[in-house]
Amino acid sequence: MNPLDCQRILARRRFLSNCSGGLGAAALAHLLGVEGRTAVETTETNPMAVRQPHFAPKAKNAILIYQSGAPSQLDMFDPKPGLEKWAGQALPESLTKDLKLAFIKPNAKIMPSARTFRRYGQSGMEFSDWIPNLGSCADDICMIRTMHTEAFNHDPGALLLSTGVTQFGRPSIGSWVAYGLGSESKDLPGFVVLGSGLGPSAGSNIWSNGFLPSAYQGTRFRSVGDPILYVSNPDGITAELQRARLDTIGELNEMRFEKTGDMEIAARISSYELAFRMQIAVPRLLDFAGEPKHILDSYGIGQEPKHAYATNCLLARRMIEQGVRFVMLTHGDWDDHKELDKNHTKNCSIIDQPTAALVKDLKQRGMLDSTLVIWASEFGRTPMAQMDRQDEDPGRDHHPDCFSMWLAGGGMAAGRVVGKTDEIGLKPVRDRVHVHDLQATLLHCLGFDHERLTYRHQGRDFRLTDVGGQVVQQLLA
Repeated sequence: MNPLDCQRILARRRFLSNCSGGLGAAALAHLLGVEGRTAVETTETNPMAVRQPHFAPKAKNAILIYQSGAPSQLDMFDPKPGLEKWAGQALPESLTKDLKLAFIKPNAKIMPSARTFRRYGQSGMEFSDWIPNLGSCADDICMIRTMHTEAFNHDPGALLLSTGVTQFGRPSIGSWVAYGLGSESKDLPGFVVLGSGLGPSAGSNIWSNGFLPSAYQGTRFRSVGDPILYVSNPDGITAELQRARLDTIGELNEMRFEKTGDMEIAARISSYELAFRMQIAVPRLLDFAGEPKHILDSYGIGQEPKHAYATNCLLARRMIEQGVRFVMLTHGDWDDHKELDKNHTKNCSIIDQPTAALVKDLKQRGMLDSTLVIWASEFGRTPMAQMDRQDEDPGRDHHPDCFSMWLAGGGMAAGRVVGKTDEIGLKPVRDRVHVHDLQATLLHCLGFDHERLTYRHQGRDFRLTDVGGQVVQQLLA
């Protein structure tokens, strides 16, 4: 017998006894909702329905540009001429005794950067000769030079950045934002993932919905074949037949949802309908014929080796225009323990022009003020060289204590540098920013108190920032 039928024929006393916990939980959920400690509850079968944040936001959409593998901040964003006087020498133990190092020893030799830095814009923000196009965006960028994290290996670092903890199974930031705000896009997912180069070592865990309903998982667009698996109908299946099939499945799911109130069923209904609409929307999204040639050229569309990454940057802008709430771009790999100069030169030649074009395009269209752009990685690189053999070009080891990220638009201060590192880029000396502080600030720009955007799972309330995090006022406009 169906368990629901059994429930209906229970004696009144036992029924009340069994329901008491559920009634208490419902009351608690209502009180938490009144206090704003959860996203707004809804009885709609569309889990991506637009919801209001805790307060008026500066940003309504976000683009996270995740550079997988940890680019070297010392060779791109944080010039350290002071490294020259230490070149080829080991640092004293007093400076290195507390360092978390993945591969090298604390007595590894200092390696100055071979890059040339110059100041850009009215702000005078410094960028290396690897990224002159990004330098031209200096007055729209807020640079953080004192990021720090507990994780000194890639998978834990990527997870901490994207989910707030170093373990698998938690919701990613894109999922939290979609859960809190829903999506304004009717024909595309609320959270989309675009990848180029090598994929992140932590894989799909960095865009996972974790224990949130599956509707909030990131949808990955592929660069080969159908952008989304099975977006095209199989041979012999017409649109009319597909519509009739979905209508039948939808009716059955609606009946079940009315009985159980299970939001996973609601997510399933929404996913089926969204998939049907995407069969029309996705081909249009990928058709760049309507884009002016100067826009395509500014991104680097059709230019190798940057074409794939450039395409994703342009798609990110087009998705935001279509109301997609959160877009994650991933590009890798920057994990250069050797041949850093060669490999970083190639990656910078890929990402520099398209990333700058994205920022400028958003600004020109009046979209940057409402779109939060985040350029991030899991950690940075050491000022010490890593060399396995004397006959190979050196690289740099993982450095979680001190690295750079930048942000633009969506309520962020423009043309500002936050934080200062010591003369060799080993440790912060002013205004440290933890990963949880960054997450709290991003949610603040999207209209959320990070301590109140929670989800109850296994008897406790979870949030993106775990048990830490403070909004960094210096980052805000």
